[in-house]
Amino acid sequence: MTKLPQNVLIIEDEAITQRYLKDILGQYNLNSVECYDNAQDALAHMKTRNYDMILMDINIKGSMDGIQLAREILRTRTIPIIFITAHSDNETFQEVLELSPYGFIAKPFSSQDVEVALQLAHKRFLAHKEKIQTVHVEETVESIEITEHYTYSKTEKILYFDDNPVKLNAKQTILIEMLSSNLNNSVDYDSLTMAIWENDYIADSALRTLVYSVRKLLPDLPISSHSKVGYSLNREVN
Repeated sequence: MTKLPQNVLIIEDEAITQRYLKDILGQYNLNSVECYDNAQDALAHMKTRNYDMILMDINIKGSMDGIQLAREILRTRTIPIIFITAHSDNETFQEVLELSPYGFIAKPFSSQDVEVALQLAHKRFLAHKEKIQTVHVEETVESIEITEHYTYSKTEKILYFDDNPVKLNAKQTILIEMLSSNLNNSVDYDSLTMAIWENDYIADSALRTLVYSVRKLLPDLPISSHSKVGYSLNREVN
């Protein structure tokens, strides 16, 4: 059997569903399975505990729903989240997709649905983790290969196109440095804004305008937008 995550957090507002999920996961001799029904308690306990996976209901108690909570968690942690939902409307589905979920469990569900979802999500997460580690090992200290044509020099803090330095202004340079240093991973709006403008007050549109200026200058540089999350620079796959 595929290895399962050992420390699982369930965020679900229905007590009967919490018990059902705990009973299902209890069959697999995991280290811990904890349940909360609201964002406040979940976030408080996550400050002192590490989890391998989260089963997240979209409708939970309190002012923050499961999608908002997931977005908050992913701002500071890399953790696979499987969404539990009875919703099937397109708007909700698109919101969830923006967070790159590791799976869905639709209500009503069976124990087999949960087992398969956990196995697939955990296997996918481990594969992603291994890939990132491999990239870091293979990466030279001096440079990061982004595409066949683009390379970022970490020591010089210069973006090269076919070995020719790309002329960028100061803010564009910091943006490229942040995105290159987190290749294939989303960098949130707040982190980018703080790095680029430090403590200066800026309009909400300033970062968007800066990214637009880089895209206009370098239309083939693979910068991706993640709505309500941030931006990423993605390595070109040959």
